[in-house]
Amino acid sequence: MYWDERIECMDREGIEQVQLENLQATLNRVYKNVRHYRKVFREVDFMPEDLQSIEDIRKLPFITRRDLSRNYPYEMFAVPLREVVRLHTASFNFDDPVVIGFTKNDIHNWGELMARNLTAAGVGKDDVVQIALTFGIITGPFGVQVGAEKIGASVIPISSGRLYQQVKIMRDFRTTTLVSTPTVALGLARTMAEMDVDANSLALKCGIFGSEPWSEDTRDDLETALHVTATDTYGLTEIFGPGVAWECPEKGGLHIAEDHFIPEIIDPDTLEPLPPGSEGELVLTTIAKEAFPLIRFRTGDLTRIDYSPCACGRTHCRISRIFKRSDEVVVVKGTTIAPEQVGQAIARVSGGQPNFQLVITREADVDQLLVMVEISDINFFDEMKKQRRFVERLHRDISETLGWEVAVRLVEPGTFDPQKRVRDERDFI
Repeated sequence: MYWDERIECMDREGIEQVQLENLQATLNRVYKNVRHYRKVFREVDFMPEDLQSIEDIRKLPFITRRDLSRNYPYEMFAVPLREVVRLHTASFNFDDPVVIGFTKNDIHNWGELMARNLTAAGVGKDDVVQIALTFGIITGPFGVQVGAEKIGASVIPISSGRLYQQVKIMRDFRTTTLVSTPTVALGLARTMAEMDVDANSLALKCGIFGSEPWSEDTRDDLETALHVTATDTYGLTEIFGPGVAWECPEKGGLHIAEDHFIPEIIDPDTLEPLPPGSEGELVLTTIAKEAFPLIRFRTGDLTRIDYSPCACGRTHCRISRIFKRSDEVVVVKGTTIAPEQVGQAIARVSGGQPNFQLVITREADVDQLLVMVEISDINFFDEMKKQRRFVERLHRDISETLGWEVAVRLVEPGTFDPQKRVRDERDFI
């Protein structure tokens, strides 16, 4: 099924023509309205009218999340604030903030993209969509709701947590589609078993899972436990959230909406472009965003691009599922975590920043984060009572920073390599 067959099955020549026209308009808008882009374009002696082909985009510099943070709150907006109808942030962490704005048309486009995603997963107007993603200031589930309503499906915006209530609603409301992180979905499967609810008694048929990496083994577990067809979805809070790319029924990669985004793959070390099929860092340029356009945004996600035809009939390119990053940023429980966030929390409590390491594991299908902090002159205490209070403060501060409970442990020097601040022991392959 297609939501918009004309666009989703457009030939390559048509896709590239749309990209070139929309990119030209986007470059003109950001040059006129965004000081940061005007400055960097002049530094490389590039004017919007110099764009003659899509390949010319490589003449422009990359943008990173740090650039976005430096221009907090509204300096990256390409429209006046009066035209912005919604504001979100990229995370709950306001030590390194990024604000994302949406115009009315941006919200419309987000809904269109999610309508494509949901339709590809098999969702129609007769379905009941249970959105078990956290509703809040981050973008997350809002696009899912707009897309489902655009299709005409019934929406249950239940958010995450309260698994027993989720199962009851799933059963009583006859939910047909579950949208959540894979961790939440696995938790619901365990809760169903505890409640003696047989998946065969439910109306579930589709599961759309994202916001964190998950393996083919997890897909098998979810499809077996919930009796659904499980598909992946990909997004970035700096752009939309879910709706950037999604799996079709063939499950052979995630289709990027090329009429909205121009993807590139680069070597994260040399920053040179890589040919299709090579693993590298995904770079995205938005060509339909009005309020918050991004030109050559380095996502940090490692993937491959495939331009070969897909058996589903869609012609937009596909990226491989994403399990790794080019930096130390890690996704745990659907939360994007940079080591600097944790380091700042440690510094607030200790008055300095001792060596630390984040250890991520997965136990009973649930991600766990342990923060190991090396004992030093900064945090050494003769009295156990003082040391215990110090660890409790660290635990409270880091947990509040991330929005969920973490474990904190003081360790002897030499316990870990101080140059390796993240140790991810989860297996996604």
